[in-house]
Amino acid sequence: MQNSPKNFYKKLLGLKGEKLAEKTLKKQGYKIIKTNYVTPFGEADLVCEKDGVINFVEVKTRTSCKFGTPAQAVNYKKQKKYRDIANYYLKENNLSDVQISFVVVEILDENVNIITDAF
Repeated sequence: MQNSPKNFYKKLLGLKGEKLAEKTLKKQGYKIIKTNYVTPFGEADLVCEKDGVINFVEVKTRTSCKFGTPAQAVNYKKQKKYRDIANYYLKENNLSDVQISFVVVEILDENVNIITDAF
């Protein structure tokens, strides 16, 4: 079931969305530090820096809003995971006096919406 055509399509859609998000963020002045940053707590799609702020970015790509907007999929559980990932990143890199932010990038049919300070 893991390699079903549906799962393959979802993975491709997600990868396409992540590449589009990365390109859009770069155009807006974000410096990409890490892509697909893996920790014991899970994976952050992107870790970026802009204006001295480290941003932990979740990319949500959808083809419709049938089940809600892409950002609505970033629920409390996902937010907690990102907070844990951020804490791990800061400790791993010996960073204590830096500002962080959580960003959600919604992608809906090639339209990109960047939500800064999302949670």
